[in-house]
Amino acid sequence: MRTLIIGTRGSELALWQAHFVKDSLAANGITAELKIIKTQGDRILNLSFDKLEGKGFFTKELEEELLAGTIDLAVHSHKDLPTENPPGLIIAAVSEREDPSEYLLILKDCVDVRQKMSLKYGALVGTSSNRRKAQLLAYRPDLEIAELRGNVPTRIGKLRDEKYDAIMIAKAGASRLNIDLSEFHVEELTPAELVPAPAQGVLAIQIRESDKELFDALQVLHHPEVAEQLLVERSVLKLFGGGCHLPLGCYCRKEEGLFQVFTSKAEKGEDFPDRSFLTATTTEGLAEKVVSLFDPNRKLPASVFISRELSEQSYFRRALEKHGIQVEARSLIRTVPVITKLSPHVLQDADWVFFSSKNAVEYFFQLDPQLPAAIKFGVMGAGSEETLRLKGYPSSYTGTGIDTAEVAAEFAVLANGKKVVFPGAEGSLKSIQKGLSSETTIIELSVYETVLEENVQATGAEILVFTSPSNVEAYFANNLLDPGQKVIAIGKSTGSKFDEMGTTYSLPYSPDEVGLAEAVFGFSI
Repeated sequence: MRTLIIGTRGSELALWQAHFVKDSLAANGITAELKIIKTQGDRILNLSFDKLEGKGFFTKELEEELLAGTIDLAVHSHKDLPTENPPGLIIAAVSEREDPSEYLLILKDCVDVRQKMSLKYGALVGTSSNRRKAQLLAYRPDLEIAELRGNVPTRIGKLRDEKYDAIMIAKAGASRLNIDLSEFHVEELTPAELVPAPAQGVLAIQIRESDKELFDALQVLHHPEVAEQLLVERSVLKLFGGGCHLPLGCYCRKEEGLFQVFTSKAEKGEDFPDRSFLTATTTEGLAEKVVSLFDPNRKLPASVFISRELSEQSYFRRALEKHGIQVEARSLIRTVPVITKLSPHVLQDADWVFFSSKNAVEYFFQLDPQLPAAIKFGVMGAGSEETLRLKGYPSSYTGTGIDTAEVAAEFAVLANGKKVVFPGAEGSLKSIQKGLSSETTIIELSVYETVLEENVQATGAEILVFTSPSNVEAYFANNLLDPGQKVIAIGKSTGSKFDEMGTTYSLPYSPDEVGLAEAVFGFSI
């Protein structure tokens, strides 16, 4: 085959991507050289993305040279491509997917571990992405978001010059350029926490449709399983009629034979986004199902009960009340301390303290513990992590799933053979402890007990969300469920109570307020 000409933008990241493709081709006996092409997005740096005309402002010039025959293939960040190829061009291959997580880079003197994402109250965050802006403000409405343009090193340089307190970048870009980020505090936000752009972390190789020989040669670089998942994400983007400025995140992955789709969508960057989570055995019709959940004419429940107290600023409350859903929030249990003083030997030589609930964190720190200098903290769920943050301590391990057995297996990798203290409720299920090896020293520390409220009043809400097994016990002591009411259990241990009663229930993807809100929006009334 002839020596190929690869068209690429001139940024460091774009050149890394083009050289990656060039080297991959060379490994398969195909030679290539690079041609650097400036795009509209490279030339106009004083406007935000949503002010630029049209779509494809990082790709249009490359596509024009492809059509003119001055290059043979173009290498793009797939997320920059419009959902429709220009007539005569096709995507011949897509790369493996780099981790699509996001990095929040924070100046170290702007860190406050008591705040969510460890960023100080009212901080100035740089990003040009309406998608990131909407999701960040949903978690942290106190933040100020400012425009940030430029390639990855340029943006990091602006943070280094203290023009911002923090900035957001894709983890993939930092990883590919092997950038040393040690001067900053780095918060990694997973795709379940902050939903990435469609096709984030994937390279697209674009060619002329007529170049059959090149198409066949490029199949050695193609990853069809990635392409199948990207088809869902980009179909969602197309169905919403959006471009790069639309505050839309969509991420599809395959886990244990099931396709999982996380979606976040707002109308503007300042708006609170709606979230959905779907699973399916096939991608057929999956994009349409995702989009149907955001149909403004879909009939959502009028009222939801949740078995915990909620602040006015809670994510769950704001997500539901945005749509006029009445939220009834009350706990059906009380907690009381069982000890008032902590024996010094309990924490002596301890390596870890693990909390399975917010209450465990609260009651433990009421004892004014004298913590070993090197102690690490593990928590179950975002709620426990946030409560721990408020005490001034970051978590070294956060279990995010709804299955305590899976969390226990993950934590065991870190804690086996160590000394672990488990503050918790008297008579707790000890789910995490059961997953640790016999070489692990386990210290049980009952710091509170749960008391069921008497004479619990029924709720007429259409959906009932239960946040602990004890709340289920309190509500169903008199079996207060009405026909037609639907039930959500925060995790599998809570769901097991419904299994015992033969009651149908739904589980969220994650046992936090975001996951619970997603589960509520999964219902149509």
